[in-house]
Amino acid sequence: MKRSGPLVTLLAGLLLGLFLLSLNATTGEKTTASSVQESPSTKASPSPTPTETTPSASPSPSRTAAPTGVYTGRTADDSSAVAISLRDGKAIAYFCDGQNIESWLKGDVKADGSMRLTGKGTTLDATLKGSRQLSGTANVGGGDYAFTIDKTEKSSGLYRANSSVAGAKIEGGWIVLPDGEQVGILRRDGKASAAPEIDPETGAVTVDGEQLTARPVTP
Repeated sequence: MKRSGPLVTLLAGLLLGLFLLSLNATTGEKTTASSVQESPSTKASPSPTPTETTPSASPSPSRTAAPTGVYTGRTADDSSAVAISLRDGKAIAYFCDGQNIESWLKGDVKADGSMRLTGKGTTLDATLKGSRQLSGTANVGGGDYAFTIDKTEKSSGLYRANSSVAGAKIEGGWIVLPDGEQVGILRRDGKASAAPEIDPETGAVTVDGEQLTARPVTP
């Protein structure tokens, strides 16, 4: 009985040591597990998806309609008349002093409204001023003639006739001005003279007793 005391004490100490060892092992595992948990604040945020932008289409440049119509008037020195007919970017002009100087010219109208028209040894440069006026210079017969002419209304304009009367070749050109005045030249087999008046409504004209028809000129 005297020896059982120390043995019991030894066993009790051994059990206590085993209990403490088991407790430490359990506590160490929990600590390790908690130490490797990822903190919510350290989680990588997903990269934002770049927003695709579609370039806006450039507006199509507006196209300006080609000028159409007939412009008539007198030169700045009042010696002659000028008529220019425009259509679809083309132009035909007639310069006439009503006696013996005349010239037919033609050419293209540029996008900015300017034009250079040419004929037999003659040139005409002009530019549209808005939609109802043309200004320029004609070089005819070695002389320069400045002009500013306006868009015509009905009955005034540019007319031409080509026919034959009594075996003679007839060529006529007429400019009918806004005030009703007519300036033109009629050629019989190439010989020039002042043109007889035409009816602007119908183009009817009488040449040497025979009625002809002068027609509006368009490019």
